[in-house]
Amino acid sequence: MSRQSHYQLFETAAGVAAIGWNASGINSLRLPAPDAQDSERAIARHLPDAVRADPSPEVYVVMDGIRRYFAGQRVDFSDVPVDLGPQELFFTRVYDVVRQLGWGETTTYGAVARMLGVGPEYARSVGQAMARNPVPLIVPCHRVMAAGGKIGGFSAPGGAISKARMLALEGVAQPEPAQQGFDF
Repeated sequence: MSRQSHYQLFETAAGVAAIGWNASGINSLRLPAPDAQDSERAIARHLPDAVRADPSPEVYVVMDGIRRYFAGQRVDFSDVPVDLGPQELFFTRVYDVVRQLGWGETTTYGAVARMLGVGPEYARSVGQAMARNPVPLIVPCHRVMAAGGKIGGFSAPGGAISKARMLALEGVAQPEPAQQGFDF
């Protein structure tokens, strides 16, 4: 089976997204950025040997789902085939758990760790897995929050503000931003 990666840019209501795929499934997703150049640079960093190509019908269905998601429609990506590439086993387990979170359903880094049968000291490792997630939205890392319902970090364009907007699209009450600095 060919491991050659392909990619395509596409418009959404939130900006220009980029999707990468190979014969095994979606292997990269860059959430919408303000312009195409940002999205193309981001996908090139993750898939440096990818070739821009027209999407297959299966990939086009995923792109359409992403467009509909950012237009505010309820979309389920849990059955989308993915190829996450080589991952630490713990990260793979984290992604499997997070993929089960449905529309508007949130949890915390610590709760994911507990679901995996490990202690709260693994919450930071769960956060690292979320930060390295190659297919955000398909593995809905935006639904994983910091302790106490704080929004936590988000490595997509727009950072925590984008995470809050995605959660708002899903009807999740606006969470408080994580502490950004000290307030004396």
